[in-house]
Amino acid sequence: MLATVLFTDIADATAQAVELGDRAWRQLLQKHHEAVRFQLGHFRGKEMDTAGDGLFATFDGPARAISSACAILEGVRELGLQVRAGLHTGECELIESKVGGIAVHIGARIAALAEPGEVLVSSTVKDLVAGSGIEFEDRGEHELKGISEAWHLFRVVH
Repeated sequence: MLATVLFTDIADATAQAVELGDRAWRQLLQKHHEAVRFQLGHFRGKEMDTAGDGLFATFDGPARAISSACAILEGVRELGLQVRAGLHTGECELIESKVGGIAVHIGARIAALAEPGEVLVSSTVKDLVAGSGIEFEDRGEHELKGISEAWHLFRVVH
């Protein structure tokens, strides 16, 4: 299936967890997940998985995925958190109701390169939303771990 994948990750999560302690961190993480899930629902995203302080979701359209990612960054900022987000659109495999494949790996690698408070997208996503009014800043070509070719990445200007 063709999907836009979104990966988010809380910046400096380990340091914050240590500073807050387990109980307070767990409560903050729960508020984070609630804020992210609210935006996913608003923009018709599907939560696929969580891992600690990260989240993986899919969308049937890249513009909604970008809007959701930007809203997530704004929403968690109210909690005192900074999130990084990465997006890619590509063919995904359905494996026992889970989404996988190279497109998912590319999305995760893009998210790992994003700076705190940044939504980073592949050139594929940028090209697909041409004419939408979404603005981008060129972040250049990057090698993605485990991916044979370099990818041109762009930061969403929001």
